[in-house]
Amino acid sequence: MRVYVYTLGCRLNQCESEAIADSFVKNGFEVEKEYKGAEITIVNTCTVTSKAEQKARRMIRLFSDKSEVVIVTGCYAEGSREEIENLGDNIVVFSLSEKASILSLPQHIGNMVLSGMNAYNAVKSFKKSERSVFSFDAHSFAYHSRAYLKIQDGCDNSCGYCRTTIARGKSVFLEPEIVVERVKRLEEEGFHEVMLTGVNLTNYDHDGEGLGGVMEKILSALGPDMRLRLSSMEPDHVDDRLLDAISDYRVFPHFHIPIQTASDYVLGIIGRKYSISHVEYIIKRLREMKDDPFIACDIIAGLPGEREEDWKKTYDFLSKNDFAAMHVFPYSPRPGTPLYDSKLKIEERVRDQRAAELRKLSDRQSRQYLERQLGKNVEIIAEKNGEGTTGNYLKAKIITPNEIKEGGLYRGKITSIFPLEVSVG
Repeated sequence: MRVYVYTLGCRLNQCESEAIADSFVKNGFEVEKEYKGAEITIVNTCTVTSKAEQKARRMIRLFSDKSEVVIVTGCYAEGSREEIENLGDNIVVFSLSEKASILSLPQHIGNMVLSGMNAYNAVKSFKKSERSVFSFDAHSFAYHSRAYLKIQDGCDNSCGYCRTTIARGKSVFLEPEIVVERVKRLEEEGFHEVMLTGVNLTNYDHDGEGLGGVMEKILSALGPDMRLRLSSMEPDHVDDRLLDAISDYRVFPHFHIPIQTASDYVLGIIGRKYSISHVEYIIKRLREMKDDPFIACDIIAGLPGEREEDWKKTYDFLSKNDFAAMHVFPYSPRPGTPLYDSKLKIEERVRDQRAAELRKLSDRQSRQYLERQLGKNVEIIAEKNGEGTTGNYLKAKIITPNEIKEGGLYRGKITSIFPLEVSVG
């Protein structure tokens, strides 16, 4: 039986989707890389923007017409169960609290299908039964070259535009001793890279030793050929302890910072708990400790209260700091958030124009970053078909006369940009 997993949203969603896909693979299902009419389709949704929800609805309808059953989970599914179920007669919604139980679904479906039940009724019977609770953390993926470890969930911030906090709840985290033990286990299984993930990763134990504290413990336990990558870093809890830990050579030079705006005035309106000078400090430290790291950011164009002078500050800040990539979103009022009925909304035409300008800037700076990499020495994790991902998160062809082991850590030089190639001796 064929399965397809469709994912919208953050790296945490991607991590959890891969865990779900892997659980089906291990139970004998065929997981499609591209949709080809799979009998079972799983849609892992996002609620960050109204466009993300619109796209989810469109894809759910499409899959509902072609699959025996469509399983919908994720942040959008958390608060919109009835709306989603009305999209088709073969749709089953799993809330966020039920999401991890999907890992035990493949075995149940297999047993029920063998007894003559179709996929939809098998999933419905699973929902009615007593289910074991599974955790997504420390789940390794047999068909991937890196491991993902979810160490945090939820968020204690209450940003005025964000619905994710409403869906995911308060911040929770895996105890440091458990994190260290599971990273060590992944190292013993042969992985050379672990990406630490969470809804708000820097919220990790923010009233205690923080993300920096657990990073210190992880790094003290790892060998010289293990690498760490952080999924993202909200600026408010990035402190010197975390930055000092990041300076370790085993932390890959790839960082994602949700900035949203470079105007302190707008940051105050939307409830962000940092100043733009603190973001500048973070970027400065990252560039001092790593050689031209890949630094990406999230930016929201047209936030409530964004005056022309605020827009100019943001554009100038992004130009000056030369980001390797920007994820640009036009502001989307989300129901249930403090700014949903704000009278400070920006005209949509102006918002969209600003977003378009930021995307042009992002394209230009991304190309400039790539061009700077020619001739640089990099580390690369080998993947399928002779390709790999460098420490600074560039997809490249590995050029070598030698045999390459999938998942192996190699050192080489970038010898071509278009196409991107790394020569390994």
